[in-house]
Amino acid sequence: MQNKCKRVSIEQIKTLMQKVPDAEIITRMSAIFQALQSDTRLKILFLLRHKEMCVCELEEELEVTQSAVSHGLRTLRQLDLVRVRREGKFTVYYIADEHVRTLIEMCLEHVEEKA
Repeated sequence: MQNKCKRVSIEQIKTLMQKVPDAEIITRMSAIFQALQSDTRLKILFLLRHKEMCVCELEEELEVTQSAVSHGLRTLRQLDLVRVRREGKFTVYYIADEHVRTLIEMCLEHVEEKA
């Protein structure tokens, strides 16, 4: 194939492509970004980054139905963005780890910086 651009270095591109994660990782990352396109799921993450909460607390804070909260939490759990534990009769949700917290905080900083 003829190189049309003087800036293109086939060797550099090959080296850079080795740094791109494999298809499975890209697919999993894409699913996370798709999940963050939901206002409800994003608000859930923002709330959980400050406090562990049960469904009824999230429902009250977000002023949405239990169904909407449960659906959002199910998606976030499937992607391991939130985790759950039992506390007596309550199911308590919390941010999965510091990576998730950092992702949310960095995104917020980026958006606020551009505002």
